[in-house]
Amino acid sequence: MPHRRSFLAGLVASLIAPGVRAQDIYPSRAVTLIVPFAPGGSTDVIARIVAEAMRAPLGQAVIVDNRAGAGGSVGTAIIARVRADGYTIGMGTASTLAINPAAYAKLPYDMDDFAPVGAIAEVPNIMSINPGLPVNDMAEFIAYAKAGSGQVAYGSSGNGSVSHLMGEQFKLATGTNLLHVPYRGVGPALNDVIAGQIQVMFDNLPTSLPLVQAGKLKALGVSSKQRLAVLPDVPTFAELKLGDLDWTAFFGLIVPAPTPQPVVAQLNAALQSALADPALAERLKAQQATVMPGTPADFAALIAREAARMRRAAQAANIHIE
Repeated sequence: MPHRRSFLAGLVASLIAPGVRAQDIYPSRAVTLIVPFAPGGSTDVIARIVAEAMRAPLGQAVIVDNRAGAGGSVGTAIIARVRADGYTIGMGTASTLAINPAAYAKLPYDMDDFAPVGAIAEVPNIMSINPGLPVNDMAEFIAYAKAGSGQVAYGSSGNGSVSHLMGEQFKLATGTNLLHVPYRGVGPALNDVIAGQIQVMFDNLPTSLPLVQAGKLKALGVSSKQRLAVLPDVPTFAELKLGDLDWTAFFGLIVPAPTPQPVVAQLNAALQSALADPALAERLKAQQATVMPGTPADFAALIAREAARMRRAAQAANIHIE
């Protein structure tokens, strides 16, 4: 009997690669994807599309866990502190990785806390106005805003948000003096633009697009590289000579910095496999998002570039939130 046990033990050992135990094979169980925003928004929708698509290449389920709060800072801080074994990963966004570090004096996380896995997609931003304003295009709006200096107001989803920074950047680029009115979220701000309480909004395209298409808002410019098929008559900021506003909202995967490099590489490989699927690209396109395949280094370069741009915008507008 002892001899039989020895034989079985040897057989099992021979089936496992040298130096590797069954529990060390990654991934051997489900992976949790922390989304630092509430369900239903752009980040959550994109995360769920990608989580589903990564199941096959990873061979394990990817379960979305929403941890909203403080403009994404709560969930992002959680991503920084989880065990660095690849079983909890996170969504990184332009807001959490570029805008928040530029606008806030103190955050519950540091950029050195993360390792990039890869970008997922980018979404254009849009500038829209109340359709009752007596203007037809950007030039007429700028003239209108200058004539009523301080009387034309733009809304934002809160101090330090992308809509806030874009509004301030617009003022600097055009020499206008718009009044900033912060709200608790995009929805209330958009409602007040529609009602005429304020006049202007800078926003991610997916949120405002249905309102523009319904005639409740009038779009003046978009931050895409080319004109959008869904808004063919709306010029890009580059066309309007407002290149300083060609910001896009990016989304990608991040992990805690100490995560082993082989695990990061495996996650990136699974992500690239998912992004190469035409069906996924179509689902993201329905969210007005464009896929951004690439390496962890590519995503790191994108984060660094956008973070530097947001710092310049925040400093120029004297945005410094304690």
